Amino acid sequence: MEWENQTILVEFFLKGLSGHPRLELLFFVLIFIMYVVILLGNGTLILISILDPHLHTPMYFFLGNLSFLDICYTTTSIPSTLVSFLSERKTISLSGCAVQMFLGLAMGTTECVLLGMMAFDRYVAICNPLRYPIIMSKDAYVPMAVGSWFAGIVNSAVQTTFVVQLPFCRKNVINHFSCEILAVMKMACADISGNEFLMLVATILFTLMPLLLIVISYSLIISSILKIHSSEGRSKAFSTCSAHLTVVIIFYGTILFMYMKPKSKETLNLDDLDATDKIISMFYGVMTPMLNPLIYSLRNKDVKEAVKHLLNRRFFSK
Repeated sequence: MEWENQTILVEFFLKGLSGHPRLELLFFVLIFIMYVVILLGNGTLILISILDPHLHTPMYFFLGNLSFLDICYTTTSIPSTLVSFLSERKTISLSGCAVQMFLGLAMGTTECVLLGMMAFDRYVAICNPLRYPIIMSKDAYVPMAVGSWFAGIVNSAVQTTFVVQLPFCRKNVINHFSCEILAVMKMACADISGNEFLMLVATILFTLMPLLLIVISYSLIISSILKIHSSEGRSKAFSTCSAHLTVVIIFYGTILFMYMKPKSKETLNLDDLDATDKIISMFYGVMTPMLNPLIYSLRNKDVKEAVKHLLNRRFFSK
């Protein structure tokens, strides 16, 4: 075909909220503040989980990984997005786009798997408390976390490699804030059915399977909690997993809303619909990492005590 002889594009134009300059300025301020909160909140959680010996447990090891993951995930896209809001030149090279796709997909996949591992940890803690130290030993939870990162990196490497090998011709406008892999893939002037099938398989393995593990784990947890006779015992048992459950609901709830909500392009203006979708995507990419440390600190006495202990130790050491 005619397109097959076209030269492969070396850079892309990130549309973002072009055409909405006031919105760009507003979102620059909001996202900058959120990014600072993400760095401070998640950085604090990582610090206290390392420095406080009382938090050297599987749950806080997973939480430290989640916080580090959120910092990495947002750093792959937020700084470049902030620059694009203030710059008239909103282009990115093919290699830069490939790096964004790889890191973004790797972090997203790892978080899905890691949340599943954390749900299993909560299941063992509540349903098998006497065997918890044996089942969730260091020889178990460290490989579980490493496996989550490995799954994310391998999945992202495979999918990104197949996407960058596609021929991109004529159109070079990515209707997004960053190089989101699906948005880039749809720009190719070749058959992408193989890429779509690969993405479907990866979604089932690394998004839906962890979600299934979470649903099964919490079904068993709720069943176990309901068997506790005292209301105080039920409240204490539920408090140990309420923070994680809240994070899961926000994380997966946003994903399901983004990709499964009905779209009526006949009743809505297409440009408005695109802007709405992109703003929702931004919420997914920024709000969840920002809320995670707030949820775990506000609903967790151990974290509060650890922060107080570290602050007091720092104050009295001066």
